[in-house]
Amino acid sequence: MQLTAPVVLGARTAPSRVVFGPHETNLARGRALSDKHVAYYAERSAGGCGVIVTETASVHESDWPYERAPLAGECAHGWSAIVAAGPSSLVLASLGHTGGQGSSAYSQRSLWAPSAVADAVSRELPQVMGPAEIGCVITGFAEAAVLAMAAGCAGVEIEAGDRSLLRQFLSGITNARDDGYGSDKALLLRQVLTAVRAAIGDGLLALRLSCDELAPWAGVTPEHAVALVPSLDVDLLTVVRAGPYAGSAYRPDAHIEEGFNLALCAQVKEATGAQVVLQGSVVTGAFAEQALATGGCDLVEMTRAQIADPALVRKLRNGEAPRPCVLCNQACRVRDARNPIVSCIGEPRSGYELTEPLVQQGISGRQVLVIGGGPAGLECARVLALSGADVTLREASPRLGGAVNDASLGTGRSRLRHLTDWLAAECLRLGVTIQVDSPVTPAQITSSPGAVVLATGSRPRADGVDARAALRGELPAGSVLVLDTVGGPVGVSVAEKLAAEGRDVRIVTQDPIVGTLLSLTGDLADCNTRLQRAGVQRELKSLLRSTSGGTALLEDVWTGTQRSVPAEVVVDCGHRLPSEDLYVTGMLRAGDCVAPRTILEAVLEGRRRAADV
Repeated sequence: MQLTAPVVLGARTAPSRVVFGPHETNLARGRALSDKHVAYYAERSAGGCGVIVTETASVHESDWPYERAPLAGECAHGWSAIVAAGPSSLVLASLGHTGGQGSSAYSQRSLWAPSAVADAVSRELPQVMGPAEIGCVITGFAEAAVLAMAAGCAGVEIEAGDRSLLRQFLSGITNARDDGYGSDKALLLRQVLTAVRAAIGDGLLALRLSCDELAPWAGVTPEHAVALVPSLDVDLLTVVRAGPYAGSAYRPDAHIEEGFNLALCAQVKEATGAQVVLQGSVVTGAFAEQALATGGCDLVEMTRAQIADPALVRKLRNGEAPRPCVLCNQACRVRDARNPIVSCIGEPRSGYELTEPLVQQGISGRQVLVIGGGPAGLECARVLALSGADVTLREASPRLGGAVNDASLGTGRSRLRHLTDWLAAECLRLGVTIQVDSPVTPAQITSSPGAVVLATGSRPRADGVDARAALRGELPAGSVLVLDTVGGPVGVSVAEKLAAEGRDVRIVTQDPIVGTLLSLTGDLADCNTRLQRAGVQRELKSLLRSTSGGTALLEDVWTGTQRSVPAEVVVDCGHRLPSEDLYVTGMLRAGDCVAPRTILEAVLEGRRRAADV
């Protein structure tokens, strides 16, 4: 396989063509790379990753884009420890400055940018950079590169992607200068690359470049990128897509196809002498191999795939099935006021390598009955089997997967099923006895010779039709009112699916916007665009008061005014209730039978109940 074969980069050799790209982790201690970073990257190196690009470090103290953002001046020790902990991979230090897309909340200083153009997200108006500020940035990149090389890094990657000052200078959207940096928008980028090249000697010089801002009226376009790259002296070029008005295009969720940047990458590769990295939702070995075979790229960035399974490359090399990435963005995106640590819904140990054990010991041969074949029950059974237990898993329905089966029927959510399919396959591989269509009675629990773990999921509320029934197509005819009191992906998914089936659909939320929690996964703006295009009526800031005769009475939460809308069928997308039919006080429980759980919480609880056994 090309993907898992070594590749020569400059004077160095990487063990595979797989790249673990830079991303926010919230693992820093202050603004320094921490021991958590070291453990995080070490596992990917041990798993066969060819090139690890560390979390982007700001090259100047004026840049503090999020609370735990690394600062290059404080990263030397961390870079050195990461290199020592992962000697088989080539480690590149990512260096950047977010400019006008940063934040003044932490630095309490004005933002720097090429022109007085407010950021599309924060609306903050930046300070226009003069010669002094420009000089500080160029010097900052060079000095940070010296630190990275002294720490043992194989080279550096310069950030000119979706959130970067260098991209802002390249773009007509944000660069309206009337000096040399305006007439030659690539001038600062070339100056930085020249300074860094001089600083790193024979080290690898990589560049992450936004080659399409998806704003063709003024922004960087593929044509601009193709014209630019021949003049850039770099060894490795990662082609990305996104800009100030299309930030979600950088790492979108599963509504966008895998490897969406391949054509753009191939177009840029033809114009440059550098080796080119394909970035953009590449999560399966099969697609990565196909992309390399086309000649459109030289390496493949599989960042989220290696968050989902740190041993991805090793498993592919050995013909094993890696734990799948389902492109949900639910735990690997951490730009959040709560400062969550990077993780994965299918592999909650990611980001917690120093605190979450791999396998429990000391239960070899012990009999355990796991009741329920959703993600919580499957993960519990898998971990128990890895630990040597004799595990039987019983599921009352004909299929494994639980609520994930129904969730995967929603628009853009079919990949969710890959996770439970993998868990089920692993359970079988490890010798778990699986019985479907096998309800359990209280008497059978009482007579079970070993430990019992309850993972029986949830049940719908007594009144109305719930989301899972709607996704399965179990609805009567008529206009549909989707009642979304949670504001997450479920209500949006149901509305999209029913609209695609030709239904007259309204979605009701008490929030000012539909799917408000999707801001955490990057799908908020996109989902509202899709709903509008599908013809879904959005009833905002509204509560459902009553239904009668094919109509629903809605009340505005701000004004108290009421109005009637068509609603022959009401679908409740709120939280379901825990299934407690088999519960006995003190019994081990995991997943929705405890409380409404996300997939991450269900998998984590299943794993922890296995530890409790």
